[in-house]
Amino acid sequence: MNFSQVTQYCTQRERYLLTVSGLFLLLTALTLGIVQKSLWPPLILLAIWSASAFAGHNLLNQILPQRDPLLFPIAMLLTGWGLALILRLAPVFAWRQALWLAVSLVAMLAISTLPTHLRWLRRYRYTWLFGGLCLLLVTIMLGVNPSGFGPRLWLGLGGLYFQPSELLKLMLVIFLASYLADYHEDIHLAWKRRRWIPSFRAMGPLLLMWGLCTVMTIWQRDLGTAALFFIVFLTMLYIASQRTIYVVLGLAMLLLASVAAYHLYDVVELRIDVWLNPWAEAGGRGYQIVQSLIAFSAGGMFGQGIGMGAPQAVPVVQSDFIFAAVGEEWGLVGAVNMIICLAVLTMRGMQIASLWTASPFRMLLAAGLSVLLATQSLLILGGVLKLIPLTGVTLPFVSYGGSSLLINFILIGLFLVLSSPSASQEDDLT
Repeated sequence: MNFSQVTQYCTQRERYLLTVSGLFLLLTALTLGIVQKSLWPPLILLAIWSASAFAGHNLLNQILPQRDPLLFPIAMLLTGWGLALILRLAPVFAWRQALWLAVSLVAMLAISTLPTHLRWLRRYRYTWLFGGLCLLLVTIMLGVNPSGFGPRLWLGLGGLYFQPSELLKLMLVIFLASYLADYHEDIHLAWKRRRWIPSFRAMGPLLLMWGLCTVMTIWQRDLGTAALFFIVFLTMLYIASQRTIYVVLGLAMLLLASVAAYHLYDVVELRIDVWLNPWAEAGGRGYQIVQSLIAFSAGGMFGQGIGMGAPQAVPVVQSDFIFAAVGEEWGLVGAVNMIICLAVLTMRGMQIASLWTASPFRMLLAAGLSVLLATQSLLILGGVLKLIPLTGVTLPFVSYGGSSLLINFILIGLFLVLSSPSASQEDDLT
């Protein structure tokens, strides 16, 4: 196909997927409005979502006419689904999330308009990472918690709150992709020369920056983010080196760190004890996970119907446990479809990575962003389903959280740039 045919194909497919998503959300909004006997709130939110989808689609047609046509529609579908759930569970937060959607869309489009050679992203890797670390340091000193209790992980201004650790996750992936792209040959040569560990020049700064990020998140008691950092770091190192020994050593380190954290931090001890046997304290410490499991059980195959269940029984259901609400009101069918949407985003990201094997930075960046999205999704889905201890991260695009939504849309913007054939074929360092 020539340029105009590819452009037309991308445009038509993306428009079709957005239309299907809009019809699903329209049916959801009407059902919710009838159940709650108030049609206007869900319809207004749907209008905001529709305007965002329309604007994003048309502007992307001008900015990146040749792009992956699945990324933006799936991100918008999950976001609209999340808006409907938040309106159902905690209406006051739905309007804030709608505002964050507008901000996130602007950020995604801004990323899409930046030079596609990505030289600006790679060249200033230390600047991006140190900027994120400085924000995290400010949060340690001046952070707040909107709920008034618990870890102070947010910076607040004028009633809006931002969680710097969300930005740091993205900055860490960019740093790792850039650094590993520069030194991946050194890592390979180390194994050819039968050296177990590459040179300190190659690995020293990398380990130092990763360690600093992890220490700061542990200091904040944001252990879910620390676990996410570790898994993303380990996976990207494996992708760059193709050596299983790093995975084995990393998992051993993770196990030792988990044992140490269990004895050092009350929050880790609580989450592991609750994970092992929540029913022993179903009315106390295990109440949240027990109610989550009951919600999934009540949903069955097809769910109770939106507005017909009782997911509000799960504490903080609009954030950490929003997937439990999906399980109760949309059933197994809805839960599986949401997982499929997240899986498709991850798969498309890895396919984009495979297109850039000749450019280590682009390949590692796309793979790292995919790993970040997949790992965060698996950590929260597994925690809500009691497959692993709860980590407290958000479900991408769906959970309430403005900073999480913003960073995930920036991630989609980077995917869109990397998926465009118009991206410069020049070496990123020139």
